[in-house]
Amino acid sequence: MLKNFTQSLRIEVTPQALRLLRVRRWGSAAPELLAQQSLAAATAGAAGVAAALPGALAALLAGQDAGGVAANFVLSDGLVRLWQVTPPVQAARLADLEGAAALRFYTLFGETPAAWHVSADWSAAAPFMAAAVPRLLKAAIETAAVQHGLTVTAIVPHFVAAWNRHAGALKNDAWFGVAQDGVLALAACEGGKLRAVRHVAIPHGADHYWLTQAAQREALLLGLRPPALIQLSGEVPAALAKPASSDKHIATAALGAAA
Repeated sequence: MLKNFTQSLRIEVTPQALRLLRVRRWGSAAPELLAQQSLAAATAGAAGVAAALPGALAALLAGQDAGGVAANFVLSDGLVRLWQVTPPVQAARLADLEGAAALRFYTLFGETPAAWHVSADWSAAAPFMAAAVPRLLKAAIETAAVQHGLTVTAIVPHFVAAWNRHAGALKNDAWFGVAQDGVLALAACEGGKLRAVRHVAIPHGADHYWLTQAAQREALLLGLRPPALIQLSGEVPAALAKPASSDKHIATAALGAAA
């Protein structure tokens, strides 16, 4: 039984399934998995997920007392786009930052962001991270949520949800990693600031040697020093959750679930 004010819902959306979790508003208890619902195999991409979402959400919420409950939708990073934006010199207006984000989006992805809902921590003083959610998928979520009496509080990428939760716990110059569905979102940080996010496929048997090589490669591409520590969240492989077996490998520390 869900109760208003004391708890909220987290609905995770991936290309394969929806997951319903209960999140307590107070305390440090981990989110509780209530139900999950597979999506049809033909629902590849955001358009397919948007088409299948209404029926899947209805099945997911069947038997749940969800009317009027706050719901936070967390989208798999594979359904969204994340990128870093350098503000223009002497940028003074939000329009300047939005234009820079749109130009960078076009450079990286080869299209305008017209079909995407773009959000960011807009800053004229330093590079910032931007995120884009397909408008088609966003509209499908909002429409389906209304039909079930849910109050949508946020629609965010999985990485952003994890970053918002754990950023305050990151040690100075440590990097941050979020594992989900066999992919590691690796956030390069410098001086406590997020510099870039790279998504790297996690191979079978991934260990500290693999993680060290991946981090060193990304550091070289970004012109940064490799980190001495990577703090990990999410579906972390067992081998990476253990202490590093060599002082030549980058150490890791667990931050818990990514909710």
